[in-house]
Amino acid sequence: MKATAEIQVIPIGAGVSVRKEVKRAHQILEDAGLNATLHANGTNLEGEMDAIFEAVRNVHETLHSEGTVRIATFMKVATRTDKTPSLAGKLF
Repeated sequence: MKATAEIQVIPIGAGVSVRKEVKRAHQILEDAGLNATLHANGTNLEGEMDAIFEAVRNVHETLHSEGTVRIATFMKVATRTDKTPSLAGKLF
């Protein structure tokens, strides 16, 4: 099932700057084949719903394995049955 999502990955205890962890998370999302667009407070995603959930799980596993002790992720997911959801379709 196609979906759009917005996620906010928050590395906790990584120091004042979390730029390295955010860049790494974004790379993982792109490597998963998702349309991933960064914005000031998170990332917009477009793709198969299973791929979105799998990529978020991979972000957590990878960041933890690379030393991030705590991660909080906030996620909103949207699906439709009347047409294929897309990020472009959200713009007016």
